[in-house]
Amino acid sequence: MSDPSLVPAMLVAAGLAVTVGSALGWAAVRLRPNADPLVERIDALLPQTQCGQCRHPGCRPYAEAVARGDAEIDQCPPGGDATVRALAELLGREPRSLDPAFGVTAPRQVAVIDEARCIGCALCLPACPVDAIVGAPRFVHTVIEQQCTGCALCLPPCPVDCIELRAPRAAEPPGGRRAA
Repeated sequence: MSDPSLVPAMLVAAGLAVTVGSALGWAAVRLRPNADPLVERIDALLPQTQCGQCRHPGCRPYAEAVARGDAEIDQCPPGGDATVRALAELLGREPRSLDPAFGVTAPRQVAVIDEARCIGCALCLPACPVDAIVGAPRFVHTVIEQQCTGCALCLPPCPVDCIELRAPRAAEPPGGRRAA
């Protein structure tokens, strides 16, 4: 049983928690930074690979640069020409082809770690912008395929070259068996 003298203290703590939580909720809604709706719409059209091929640290910073006029709409290889066309339509600009200086559009790929060669160095973990690699120092790592964007940022830091990009596996039908 609990000590009856603790009940008032627990009620005060609960009341304080509710008050602080309510105040934080109110502040989050009322004091939200002025989000630029144009940046939001541009960002929604981008593939969210966070690969940096556009020479920005992620899709959101690229969207902000496009909205400011500091970047062109043709710098996103993962999005390809379809994204360039969608951005041109949104911004009322002439459609153009993807600028090859930023890379070429390729079929979707995901990182795969050869677990037999992985030494558990953990250098790939901070390189992944979407936290698709699971592991800890001195333990084998693996990639969560559904989260991997195929950005290839995990490849350069790997000292044993145990990571490669491959086409994603075909989805398995219910029951776990693939059609023969």
